[in-house]
Amino acid sequence: MTDRKNRPLSPATRLAQALHHVEERTGAVVPPIQLSATYARGADYAPRQPYIYRRDSNETTEHAEAIIADLEGAAATLLFASGMSAAGAVLESLAPGAHVLAPGVMYHGVLQQMHKHQTTGRLAITQYPAGDLDAMQAAIRPGQTALVWVETPNNPDWTVTDIAAAARIAHDAGARLIADCTATPPCCTRALDLGADISFHSATKYLNGHSDVTAGALSVCETGAIWDAIADVRKLQGTILHSFDAWLLIRGMRTLMLRVERQTENALAIAQHFEGHPLLQSVLYPGLPSHPGHGVALRQTGGMFGGMLSIITKGGEQTAIDTARACRLFYPATSLGGVESLIEHRKTVSGPGFDVHPNLLRLSIGIEDAQDLIDDLEQALTHAVG
Repeated sequence: MTDRKNRPLSPATRLAQALHHVEERTGAVVPPIQLSATYARGADYAPRQPYIYRRDSNETTEHAEAIIADLEGAAATLLFASGMSAAGAVLESLAPGAHVLAPGVMYHGVLQQMHKHQTTGRLAITQYPAGDLDAMQAAIRPGQTALVWVETPNNPDWTVTDIAAAARIAHDAGARLIADCTATPPCCTRALDLGADISFHSATKYLNGHSDVTAGALSVCETGAIWDAIADVRKLQGTILHSFDAWLLIRGMRTLMLRVERQTENALAIAQHFEGHPLLQSVLYPGLPSHPGHGVALRQTGGMFGGMLSIITKGGEQTAIDTARACRLFYPATSLGGVESLIEHRKTVSGPGFDVHPNLLRLSIGIEDAQDLIDDLEQALTHAVG
């Protein structure tokens, strides 16, 4: 029989209650926003609390960090003003000349940062085919590679990488592993539990879930010199998440479980409907048993595959663009993870030089009625072909 007294609270309960927050003075169950940019010292000129200036830290942002750390099973979390600034802090914290191993196809903004560092000679970047562990093993430089970067599932073709296997490869070579699991937030994938040293999320996406915040999150299982270096980059560059945005992020995270459950359910229904569709070349979604990474995705997410999928239309590139333009419910917009469904012709958005199929449409599935979304895609495809 289960000992109910000693049973730990589920992540869903802790998340919904923002770690059971109660404001001491008033009893408010909604966390307050601490907007002050500076803090007065006490009579002894010592800080009253560990706050001096908002660029260093503030109470609201720390509360949001504590919620994410709890969800990730992390020793610590840092929040940044965007996913790009979080990724940039990791790269900036590396020693000059450090070798970084990264997938050839990943979020194009982070890849552009890497290429810029390579062009200036600050970092050496080697790319490997996303998800290909043999290629990763062949490309890593024991004793030289400082960081191995994985993105899983991979944006925008949703290739799945085995995080535990990638961690072994990285650690055997003396490198650290960072895992970008933005498309499957920590209610789906807990990268640190699988062996990653750093878990990265664009908190703009699923963690916030309402398309009204830009934020980036880094979490670690152990703090130390590398973590201190990343925190120092954030402090010196002034890229800490603003307290008002942190408050919005807290609000969004309280419904994370419910949103992602519905988005996964909708995405799976859409993927199943359109798999084998006569107007499509393929449907890319790790939740489909036919997806080559389905088994690993199932193990890493427990079946919570997330709401991201892509479709590749038949015909030329213009057919794909016309399909996106013909949608009536899907918003033709960039980003992902919000409650509203988005469609994006990825080649147009990522620009030249990014290796993506010209007919690929990336879909971020929201919480609307699944049949309405299916009907919208059906009419858009028919319109584009006709």
